[in-house]
This record gives sequence, C-alpha cells and structure tokens, in this order.
Amino acid sequence: MITFLIIYALLGAAAGILAGLLGLGGGIILVPLLTIVFQFQGFPPDILMHMALGTSLASIIFTSFSSARSHSKMGGVKWNIVRNISIGILLGTYIGSYAASSIPAEYLQVFFSIFLFYVTSQMIQGKTPKAARQMPKLLLTNTVGLCIGFISSLVGIGGGTLSVPFMIWHNVPIRQAIGTSAAIGMPIALSGAAGYYMNGLGLTNLPEFSAGFIYLPALCAIVFFSMLTAPFGARLAHNLPVAKIKKFFAIFLIIAASNMLINAMY
Repeated sequence: MITFLIIYALLGAAAGILAGLLGLGGGIILVPLLTIVFQFQGFPPDILMHMALGTSLASIIFTSFSSARSHSKMGGVKWNIVRNISIGILLGTYIGSYAASSIPAEYLQVFFSIFLFYVTSQMIQGKTPKAARQMPKLLLTNTVGLCIGFISSLVGIGGGTLSVPFMIWHNVPIRQAIGTSAAIGMPIALSGAAGYYMNGLGLTNLPEFSAGFIYLPALCAIVFFSMLTAPFGARLAHNLPVAKIKKFFAIFLIIAASNMLINAMY
C-alpha cells in the first residue's frame, strides 16, 4: 500500500501543477494513470474506469479550489463568466455521472481516447478567433456549460480542455481563460463526484476504503499534494509562454490517449 500511496502523491503533485499552469483539473493525467494503478491493485475490471473517474473528479474539487484561489489573487479569474456558466455546468455534470454508471468500462475508455485525440488536434492547430467575437449571452453560455459538464463527467476531468478553448475562442485573454477555467472546475467536480458517489453506493464488489466510486486512499494522497503544487503552477502560468507549453503538453495527450485506447481494445 505504501508504494501505491507514493504513486498517488506523485500523481497529485503533477495534477496540481497542471491545474495551475493550464487551468486543467488534472483529470487528463489522473484518469488514464489511475486506471493503470487500480488495475495493478486488483480492482474488478468492470468498475475500473468508474473508480478512476469518480476519484479524479473528487480530487479536482480541492485542486481547482487551490488553483482558482491563486489565479484570483493575480486577477486571473473572470467571476462573471463563472457565475453565468455554473448552472449549466452543474446540471450537465450530474446527468453525465448518471449516464456513465450505466456505460461499460471499455466504452468509456474509447470515448476518453477519442476525446483526448480531439483536444490534442485543437491544441496543435492553435486557431485564433475573430477580433469582434465576445462571450455569448446567459442562455447560450449555460447551454455550452451543460455540454462541458456532461462531457467532463463522462471523462472525469475539470473541464479545462473544453472551457479554455471556448473562452479563448471568444477573445478572453489566455491567462484569464486559464484562471477562470480553474474556478469552473469546482462546480464540475462537486456535481460529478456527488453523482459517482451516489451511483456506487450499495455495490458489493467495491474495493476496501471506497465511498461509492471514489477510492479514498488515492483521493487523500492526490488532494494533499495537488493543493501544494497548484499555486506553483498558477505562478508559472503568469510568467511562461503558455501557448508553447500547451503544444508540448499535446504530446502527452497523444501518449495518454493511445494507451487508453490500447487498454480498451485488448
């Protein structure tokens, strides 16, 4: 168990840096890697992906809070966008968590892989919006939020890979898009984690120390170290050329997506 706790701590540290640096909740690295670690721990195959998704979302509650707080201190969070999109986010995430509980694990893995490949293509292309484009009205923003929340719940992420490009496409400065995305990750994670917790209750094949589809030892280790490193990632985001970092990060996404797809197929 000590070895696995060390692994979870390292994952948490990496997730925290990514949360602060790129506005991601960390689920993009947590979900595929937790799936692998849980497999080595002997978790039942039919709940493997659900445990990774639930644990990832639960950890993002705390990681996003730490990251958003750091960005807010540097003026990097547009709270009006957070308010406008949160209702749609909460609804979409909760619906998605219920949908995921009835989807076979291998289907979730394939969906997650396709999603990662899509995100990677968007990062590499680096398209720029028209100068006159602004954030849409409340109804459309919440509709987009519902979609972001639904997809985020299915793949166990904080939504940054969707919300950051959405805001950048509407001419929100990239550093504010990253900080705002970190704040948006909180309602996504709260609603999604609640759904995975509720849907896992009463199952007889859950590992020891589980709360629904949330594995508590992994959650505690990830949260502790991610909250330590998220402020460091936020400081980096305000000093480094984030566009170049995103393209480098795209390489990691390709590796993670390929690994997930291979696991789903074999």
